[in-house]
Formats: sequence, structure tokens, C-alpha cells
Amino acid sequence: MGKDTSAYRAHCLVFAYPAQGHINPIVELSKRLKHKGVEVTLVTTNFISKNIQKEVSSIALETISDGFDEGMTGQIENIQTYLERFERVGSKNLTDLIEKLSRSGRPVNCIVYDPFLPWALDIAKKFGLVAAAFLTQSCAVDTIFYHVRKGELKLPLRGPEVLLPGLPPLEPQDMPSFIYNWGSYPGPLDLLVGQFSNVEKADWVFCNTIYELEQEAVDWMSKIMPMRTVGPTIPSMFLDKRIEDDKDYGFSIFKPNTDACVKWLNDRPKASVVYVSFGSMAALEAEQMQELAWGLRMNNNYFLWVVRASEEAKLPKNFVEETSEKGLVVGWCPQLEVLAHEAVGCFVTHCGWNSTLEALSLGVPMVAMPQWTDQSTNAKYIMDFWKMGLKAPVDEKGLVRREAAAHCIREIMEGERGEEIKKNAFKWRKLAKEAVDKGGSSDKNIEEFVAKLVARKS
Repeated sequence: MGKDTSAYRAHCLVFAYPAQGHINPIVELSKRLKHKGVEVTLVTTNFISKNIQKEVSSIALETISDGFDEGMTGQIENIQTYLERFERVGSKNLTDLIEKLSRSGRPVNCIVYDPFLPWALDIAKKFGLVAAAFLTQSCAVDTIFYHVRKGELKLPLRGPEVLLPGLPPLEPQDMPSFIYNWGSYPGPLDLLVGQFSNVEKADWVFCNTIYELEQEAVDWMSKIMPMRTVGPTIPSMFLDKRIEDDKDYGFSIFKPNTDACVKWLNDRPKASVVYVSFGSMAALEAEQMQELAWGLRMNNNYFLWVVRASEEAKLPKNFVEETSEKGLVVGWCPQLEVLAHEAVGCFVTHCGWNSTLEALSLGVPMVAMPQWTDQSTNAKYIMDFWKMGLKAPVDEKGLVRREAAAHCIREIMEGERGEEIKKNAFKWRKLAKEAVDKGGSSDKNIEEFVAKLVARKS
């Protein structure tokens, strides 16, 4: 923007947890803050900065060491080791960075941080800065982990249903996998529950959701903490179009096959393509990949399937060649552009929260195939409460068989239930755009935050 930094009204340090699904939403919030006249500096780790595809982004970037500048092996098993070292090394480096910015005439007024790194709040308080936590999951999921933290949701689960304030009755299998399969991944469960270890000390708690989508949960959480909805944190050009250069997230760990995907979609009829992607982390079992491949083959629809390089070997032999008439398999693609394309009629998804919000914001019906973490809870909401998709049923081995996958896709693309789902998808798309547009629920919350920051600075 070429502004003299002294013209900015306040300076926010935005501290992201170093994973694609955490960086994207916090970067988009940063762009909204900058658009409202706040100076923003995004802080990420040396490793992420070296390994990320940086498009031209308007956000200033600073890097610090997390103690693992060459990356990590066996990430999930070592999450505890990683977090302990990150806290030790990162605390010192974040402190040094705040002091450096102060010396260079760009003092920080506020830290917006990911509560996966709750110690950032302590650093904000040490410097007397405004602290804003940014929760990257749905408010329903946040509510569940908050109750685990407080000891009000006892584990392992007992009984046929879970009743929590602000949430509809949920069955045990609708809960996040770390709770339903208690003991399956103790490291990640501690990380998710740990977000709420000191959150009540934060001045603001931002949630990447839409108020109208999760009203009861947000209202309940707002009684406990200063929560504000700021979602969906999706590039502005796909929603309200008020930030003209905001066409993509701008930071990507994978390089997308953009031209190949868009060109292929351009040649397909309207709403004729099934888009399939399981995000940047989920790894399907080989048997599940095979069943899904057969399910796609059984239907007459075109399909675009994202299969990361590490997953390719799980595809049936010669599948890509034998289905090339109706299918395109790519290593990674620009998901927003794909979901926004009129050729796409349905999205087979793992229901990660970012993917769910993207589909909702772009009005694309979903076939839910949740794998782990918060995805089963998101899938329950997609099908039963927001009614903009179907959850593919699983067998006793936890697999979605080919007939089940094919049936759900057919229902959405051609069936009567599909008509209702498409209507709801259109409704949510409109609501998502309104939330971030001028005067919408999320826009008003961001405005309030900026106004209070500025008042405090002056």
C-alpha cells in the first residue's frame, strides 16, 4: 500500500501456529485488519517461511525459530516434544522480536495469537499489550474442548448422548475423534484442550465462524469469555469483494496445479463435476482410497480428485489412465477457485473446518467423509443442522464402501434430497457474504476491535 507506517492507527503482531490450516485463516483476518487501517506483522517459523509458496502478499512477514528450523519427523508422535521446545525457544524469540520492532520505531500494540500457543498470551501481558486469541475451529468444537478443560465433560464418555450448553444433543460418535476414541492421540487432545488453559485472560477471543451459523454456541461462550465471530476468513474476492487484491490466501505449503484444474473445469457442463479432496493432512487407508475410487467409477459424473503425492500409491492400479475420460487426478489444486467454479456440483470432503467454511461460503453441497479430530462434529452439523450435505455411512470397519459413496453423490447431484440441500447451500452462501460485508455480524466485530485498539493507542 506504500503507506508511511506512522499513518497506521495501531500495530498488530499476528502469531500463527505453523500449519497450513492455521496460517490461512489468520492471514485472512490480518488482511481485514490491514484494510481497516491497522499495521499488521505476521510471525511464522523459519521452517514454514522457507518451505511455503509465498504469493505476493500485502502482509509484512517476520520469522522466528521454533527450535526445529529443519522441520520435524514423526510429527504427530512428537507433538509434545515440539510444543515444549517451541515454547522454550519461541518465547525468547518472540520477546526479542517485540523489542526489535519497538527499537525500529514500529512498536506493537496488540498480539493476535493462535491458542495452540497459549504462552503467547503471557508475553502479551508481560509487555502490557492487548491480547486476542484466534480460535481456528467451529464454536461448537471449541465449546466441547472448553468443557473437557473445565472437567465438566468427563472422559471416557459414558451414555448414549452428550448434552452441553449451547449445543444440540450429540451422540458419542459425533464428538471429535480424540474424545470419542479416548486415548487414541493424547498429544493432540492436550493441545486442543490446552487452548483454553488461560484464554479467559485474553482481552478478545476471535472465533472463525459466522454468528448466524452457530448462534446458540456463540451466545453461550460469550458469557464465559469476550468472544467475537470474525468468519468466514476467506479471501475477500470470493465473498464481499471489498479488498481487491485479496484473491487467495497467499501462503501455501503445496504448489497447486492451477492451470490444469481450471482449464479442465472450463470444459465441463454446469454442476456436473464431483470435487474430491481430503485436505493437507488427512491420510486415508489404502482400502478406503480403493473403495472411493470404485464409487467415483460407478457414477456417471465427472470428477476432480486431489491426491497428494504421498497418497498416490494407494489408488487402484491404472485408475488414472482408465478413468481419464471423466476424471482428473491432481496433486493439489486451488480449492477456492475450484469450489467457486460453476462446473462443480458437489464436494466430497473430510470436513476440516476450513474446507467446510469454504464450501459453505461458496454454496457447494457436501458429501461428508470425516476422518479424525473435529471432522465428525463438523459432518454432523453439515448434515443435520445446516442441512447442506450428506454424511456417507460407514461399515463396521469404519469405511465408506463404494455403493455408499456413489449413492450419496447421486443423491446430491440428481436426487430429490439434493434439491433441498442446494437451496440451503444457496442460503448459507448469502449469509456468509453478508457476515463479512459492510455492517455484517463479523465486520461489525472487527470494526469494534479496531476502534478499541485505536482508542487505547491514542
